[in-house]
Amino acid sequence: MVDYPDYLQLDRLLSAQAPESDKLGAPARDELLFIIIHQTYELWFKQILHELDLVENTFSGDQMDDAFLSDAVHGLGRVVEILKVLVSQVDILETMTPLDFLDFRDLLVPASGFQSFQWRLIETRLGLRPEDRIAFDGQPFEKKLRLDEQTILLNLAKEASLLDRIDAWLARTPFLVMEDYDFAEAYRKAVAAMFDNERAIVQNNKSLTDEDKQRQHAAFDASEETLTQILDVHAAENGWRFSAKALRSALFINLYRDEPAAHLPFQLLSLLMDIDELMAAWRHRHALLVQRMIGAKVGTGGSSGHGYLAETATRYRIFGDLFALTTYLIPRSALPPLPTTVQSAMRYQYSAK
Repeated sequence: MVDYPDYLQLDRLLSAQAPESDKLGAPARDELLFIIIHQTYELWFKQILHELDLVENTFSGDQMDDAFLSDAVHGLGRVVEILKVLVSQVDILETMTPLDFLDFRDLLVPASGFQSFQWRLIETRLGLRPEDRIAFDGQPFEKKLRLDEQTILLNLAKEASLLDRIDAWLARTPFLVMEDYDFAEAYRKAVAAMFDNERAIVQNNKSLTDEDKQRQHAAFDASEETLTQILDVHAAENGWRFSAKALRSALFINLYRDEPAAHLPFQLLSLLMDIDELMAAWRHRHALLVQRMIGAKVGTGGSSGHGYLAETATRYRIFGDLFALTTYLIPRSALPPLPTTVQSAMRYQYSAK
């Protein structure tokens, strides 16, 4: 029979904090807070990796049973909520002042949050590539980790990431070409019609000069060309991470998200953006925290401190393609209705007996 302390192994858990300042006989009051915050981060990282196990398994094959898509969406939704907690925990850490931190900071050298193996696993499994990373102290990022951890991460980087798996799944979306329907052609016509309408409005506006109208028409021409480029893009040659098929599918899902078959895919893509945004927010908060605590000092692990962390917040984006797709959305009023055959394939069908 198990009880609460045994089930949670509270004896081990609550004795796992060993402040370095205590060992020297000069306890620093806030070192315990510093340890607990970072231990809590690692526990949440473990849960995120647990959720990614389920999500990656869902998208691991060449085919996927749609019945499991809701589990993947649920798992990613939990990751989003955990990341919100990680960002909010910075508020607690900021109750420690710079002088409080200086009481024990030198005792941490050369330890650094950069050595969090679990966080590197999360980044890599989501899709952050070795070539995306910033050199740390003039060396590849993995050199600050233990040898066994370096090997695991380098091997993991050679495997399919969640981004790769989502790309393959999106590329299999069946609704873009069906019988007499071709999404690319329908989208191209809709964009042309939308800008033709805009041009007509400008042309009939008597308050505009000919020069104003020419300037507006030139802007419409440029915008129309930009929107239709998504149909002709050779993804890898234009800086996109997703393949051309996956990009068109993601665009289709965003535009026709009200159709039942697109509900869960749209939620999934939105959650991936939430994860990317929250990870960037956490890195940004971390960078500001470090600047607040140590100013321009070098980090305990040898990095440039705030400068390094601030750069990761802007550069370490994984699902940026999904954010970029917003450029290519058109209003519902300009969106062509789906043919009956496509609607039937994307909607629930019930029959009375």
